[in-house]
Amino acid sequence: MRVIMCKVLAIIPARSGSKSVKDKNIRMMNKKPMLAYSIEHAKASRYINRVIVSTDSEKYAEIARTYGAETPFIRPAEISMDHSLDLEVFQHALLYLEEKEGYVPDLVVQLRPTYPIRNVEDIDNIIEQMLADESIDSIRCIAKAKEVAYKMWHKDLDGRLVPIMKEIKECYNMPRQQLPVVYYQNACIDVIRTSVITKKNSMSGDYIVGYEMDHNFDIDTEEEFQKAEEYLKMIEGNKTFVFDIDGVIAKLQPDLDYALSEPNDQMIRIINKLYEYGNTIVLFTARGYVTGKDWEEVTKAQMKSWGVKYHELKFGKPNADYYIDDKMLSLQHLYDLFE
Repeated sequence: MRVIMCKVLAIIPARSGSKSVKDKNIRMMNKKPMLAYSIEHAKASRYINRVIVSTDSEKYAEIARTYGAETPFIRPAEISMDHSLDLEVFQHALLYLEEKEGYVPDLVVQLRPTYPIRNVEDIDNIIEQMLADESIDSIRCIAKAKEVAYKMWHKDLDGRLVPIMKEIKECYNMPRQQLPVVYYQNACIDVIRTSVITKKNSMSGDYIVGYEMDHNFDIDTEEEFQKAEEYLKMIEGNKTFVFDIDGVIAKLQPDLDYALSEPNDQMIRIINKLYEYGNTIVLFTARGYVTGKDWEEVTKAQMKSWGVKYHELKFGKPNADYYIDDKMLSLQHLYDLFE
């Protein structure tokens, strides 16, 4: 599309004093402070032409400057509390920039430092959508909710349940497949018109558009931190992954007739992503270990027809009822990381 020249400001709100994960905004994640990832995402955008970190900490500000962000002010303590609103933080930043510099951006992009994994193309896609339609007040990222809001309740002091959703009569008694899809905001990217923040006193406005994603890497717990760091290590490449075939890449065949095996498409997608990130993929199988039958050509043909990307195929893994490995990743763990 035709690029429209405008002022696009990224604000990364990074207060100190997190309680759930101590100093999580600057905690080292895969060899760099978590704050650095959002700065790098902003600087890689084709449209963002200014990056500011709003923080109440000179230590945080110094780290932000190291990675290329501006820190023209230290955020006042009264808007750096647990209960402080995004609106207060953004109004403070915009007012400061207008009063001190006469700078008023057209669009403001919020990149939370607690979301270290983003696709920069998503940032640019959202900005392009805002530029193409001036009626949109804001766009925020959303993902499909795993829990069904139509089956959720409020409970009063007497223990009485009141359904949260009332637009469909007795929706809580309906099969979930018949209920509308519900989305939650995943905190990845918000793009807002400056006038919405400064004149409408809102971080969203009236006309809000959703930009759908499949993932959520917002970090609020130690478990979420570990998950994100593990994902970053995997996608940076130069790791070796060994995958079993049957029960992982292929669905199990109880009678050991592997010619009838069917692909596990979900796992194949993950393996191919790991391959494309520059990791080494080794397939290791015990096919034929018990019967002595040679399954090599069948297996190679299956991997080719299923589109599995790999570097090496090995046969002869010991046949056993249990395998124990201190580095084992479960199928569900990989699904949770990549799907």
